[in-house]
Amino acid sequence: MLPGYGVEVPGPGRHRRFGNVILTRLPLVSVRRHALPWPADPGKESMPRVAIEATVKCPFGPVRITTTHLEYYSDVMRSAQANRLRELHDEACARAQLPGHPTDEGSPFDRTAQAVSAILTADFNFPPDNPSYDAIQEPLASGGPSYVDAWKIARGRQAHDPTFCVFDLRYAKRPYCCDFIYVSEDIASRVRSVRVDTDTKLSDHQPVLLEMDDR
Repeated sequence: MLPGYGVEVPGPGRHRRFGNVILTRLPLVSVRRHALPWPADPGKESMPRVAIEATVKCPFGPVRITTTHLEYYSDVMRSAQANRLRELHDEACARAQLPGHPTDEGSPFDRTAQAVSAILTADFNFPPDNPSYDAIQEPLASGGPSYVDAWKIARGRQAHDPTFCVFDLRYAKRPYCCDFIYVSEDIASRVRSVRVDTDTKLSDHQPVLLEMDDR
C-alpha cells in the first residue's frame, strides 16, 4: 500500500488527512508523490491535492501508474491540476529518452527504470465534455506517447457510463462520468476492456475496471 496525503493537519487527537493510495501486487521500481497546483480562486472551497505515482514491473516492461483526486469546487484549480498531470507524464518521457548520469552507489542518485508507458486514473471531477478531459490527451513536447482515454479505445464512440451520483444525487442533478483511466499511446493496443461497476453502493463513485494484455 502506497499512501500519499495532500492534506495533513495535526490535531489534539488524530491527524486530519486527505489523499490517495495505490495497492499493487506487482514488483515496485519506484514511488513518487507529486504536489499538484493550488492556485488562488477567491470564494471557493478547496484543499491541497497530490498525485501518487508508482512504477511497477510488468511482463512487457516498466509502467508508471498515477492516481489522484482533483479539486471539486474550483475549475481554475482543476484545470491547472489536469495540465500538470500531462506535464508530469511529459517530463517522465523526456527522462526516459534522455537519461541522466548513471550511478551505482546504493543511494537515491542510482538510476531507476524510467518508464514511457503509463496509466493515469482518478476522480477528475470533470465530465468528458470539459476542456480538461482533452487537455490531458494533448501531444507531449518530448514527443513521447500521449495519454488516451482507455474507454474510447475499448468502446469507441459509446458514451461513458456514469460513475458519479448513480445512487445519490446530493452532489449532482443527474449521474455523470468523471472517473477515467488514461493509458499512454504505446500500450493502447494492450487494452482489452473497460467497464464501470454500476451495481455497488459502497461509495458515491462507481469503480472503473481496466483489463489489459500483459504479454
